[in-house]
Amino acid sequence: MITLVASLKGGSGKSTVAFNLGVWLAQGALACRLVDIDPQATLTDVLEVRREEGYTPPLQVLDKRALTREQLTEVEQVVIDAGTADMDSLRLALALCDRVVVPVQPSQADIWSVQRFIRLVATVARERPPEIIGFINRGDTHHAVRETDEAAAALVAAPGIRFIKPRLSQRTVFRRSFSEGLAVFELESKGKAAREFLGLAAVLYADLVR
Repeated sequence: MITLVASLKGGSGKSTVAFNLGVWLAQGALACRLVDIDPQATLTDVLEVRREEGYTPPLQVLDKRALTREQLTEVEQVVIDAGTADMDSLRLALALCDRVVVPVQPSQADIWSVQRFIRLVATVARERPPEIIGFINRGDTHHAVRETDEAAAALVAAPGIRFIKPRLSQRTVFRRSFSEGLAVFELESKGKAAREFLGLAAVLYADLVR
């Protein structure tokens, strides 16, 4: 399974999601390959921190030169972190991946961005279109704030994308764990953020947790 974590919106948490998915897959003793095609190289940076700290399981990351059918199918699971600064690499990844996971922050600007991204995917991968999966990332934690539910409703209604219910909330521990080279469920295994992420992973990789 080649999973591309991508969107047209900067700062949506793509690298954090890709990193946590990679650690989760590796902890399950699955052959997992991480690929960082974002020129900002945030995923590469966090994996360097993880290597320096000696955390296990160790993870390696490849760059855009790994975007070939041969290399991406050598292992069971691939997670690609993509930004928009290198659109050529993003388009190539869209043509190669099985699915695109889109973290969506609860704002109208993010919903508009998702709609444009769906159109981009349709133009790039006409022969072999990947599944597009959207979920709420950095959702509000206060019950009185309605933006998160409104964004979720907009995603449900949007054509061309499958909305999944598990959401990640706006929690400091996501940033703190990332800066330390740890997945959120490694830093605070019993915390709310860990439960949220593990719920998301269980839906994205339902065939692996049955």
